[in-house]
Amino acid sequence: MTNKYDLEDRTARFAESIIDLCKKWPKNAITLPLIDQLIRAGTSIGANYCEANGASSKKDFKNKIFICKKESKESQYWLRLLAKTTDDESLKKNCRVNWQEAKEFSMIFASIANKTT
Repeated sequence: MTNKYDLEDRTARFAESIIDLCKKWPKNAITLPLIDQLIRAGTSIGANYCEANGASSKKDFKNKIFICKKESKESQYWLRLLAKTTDDESLKKNCRVNWQEAKEFSMIFASIANKTT
């Protein structure tokens, strides 16, 4: 069983969820750029968190954590816009669930950044 507080695993599961969502999404001229941006932001959170854990200094660590926070906020933005492109309630619900997780990440990474001096 995975621990909700293991951020490396949690951010990886989030990225997998974003990939699964985007694979299901109808592709057209409006959704393709949104999907592309969401994939980039949503998968970047975990990658940057892994980099933060291997940081060479406190300054490097804090910088990577700030990137995690920014990518989390950006993921919320793209999820919001993507949800507007469909009437499929199942897809919208999936966006809401992922949006909430991205919001939690944003708060977690803001807290970590504020504690890092």
